[in-house]
Amino acid sequence: MSSLAAARADNFYYPPEWTPDQQGSLNNFHGQHALRERARKLDQGILIIRFEMPFNIWCGGCNSMIAKGVRFNAEKKQVGNYYSTKIWSFTMKSACCKHVIVIHTDPKNCEYVIVSGAQRKTEDFDIEDAETFALPADEERGKLSDPFYRLEHQEEDLQKKKKAEPVLVRLQRLADTRHADDYSLNKALRAQLRSQKKRVAEEEAASRKIGLGVRLLPASEEETAAAARIKFPPKFDHNRNNKRALINSSCIFSSSVPPAANKRRMELETKRRKIKAAAASNLLTGAFKPSSWSENGGSKGGHRGTGTIVTARKS
Repeated sequence: MSSLAAARADNFYYPPEWTPDQQGSLNNFHGQHALRERARKLDQGILIIRFEMPFNIWCGGCNSMIAKGVRFNAEKKQVGNYYSTKIWSFTMKSACCKHVIVIHTDPKNCEYVIVSGAQRKTEDFDIEDAETFALPADEERGKLSDPFYRLEHQEEDLQKKKKAEPVLVRLQRLADTRHADDYSLNKALRAQLRSQKKRVAEEEAASRKIGLGVRLLPASEEETAAAARIKFPPKFDHNRNNKRALINSSCIFSSSVPPAANKRRMELETKRRKIKAAAASNLLTGAFKPSSWSENGGSKGGHRGTGTIVTARKS
C-alpha cells in the first residue's frame, strides 16, 4: 500500500481544499458522521452497536439455542428511566431464522430482561457440585438491616466462618507456594516441554522408519492384550480349496501335453473359476442385470481344453 492510500485508510489524509477554519472537522467536510454506517438512524435516537448475549436463550422463531457470548448487530435506543438511570433497549435479528429479539436492561435488579422474540434458558445447578456459595435472597438482604436478626444469626455465621477458614488458609498457602518462585516454575515447564518435543520427534522418526506418514502413539497394555486375542484364519483351507479346484479342472485321461503347459492350463482354469464365482456373487447381490452376466458368462465360459469342454448355459 502506498503512503497516500495508507494515510486515507487511517483517516489522516487532509485534502488541499480543506481548511479547518471554514469546514471544521474532516467529517463535516466529507458530509459524514464519525461513526459512519452505525449512525445512519441517529436522527431516530437509534445507534447500531455490537451486542453480546448475556445468557443462553431459546430462539422464538425456530426454537434453537443461542449461546451466551454470541454477538449481534443490535439497535440501541432509550425506552425509559429508572430514577436517574436510563433503560436501554436492544433490538437484533437471530442468525438462524432472522427472528427479531428485543432485550431491555433492568437497573433495579442489575440484569437483562427479554421482552420478546426469545426465552431465557433455565439452568439449575447444585451449589456443592459447582463449589460456589449461595447468595442471600432479597428477603434476607432486607433482614440484614435488622439488628435483632443479625444478633440471632451471628453465632451461626461464626460457625460457618470457622469451618471454611482452614480450607481458605490451605488454598492461600498453596497459591503462595506455587507462585513464590517464578523462575523454578518456568524452568520446570520448559523442561517438560523439551521432553515432550523430544518424545514426539522420536515417535515421528520411528513412524518414518516403518514407512508411515502419521505418528504412532506408544503402545499400552490394553492394546497389546487386544492384539494378542486376535487370531487370523490359517492358509491351510485356502490352499486345500485351490488344490481341489485344480484337480477338478484337470483331465482324467492321459495327455501328451508337457508338464509346464499342463500347469499353465490348470492355473488358467483356476482363474476362470474365480472369475465365475465373483460374477455369481455380484449377480446375487444385484450388482448388474442377469442378462448382461449371462451374455458375458456365455462368451467367456465356452472353453475347449484337452479332453474337457466347459460351457455356460444362457438363461
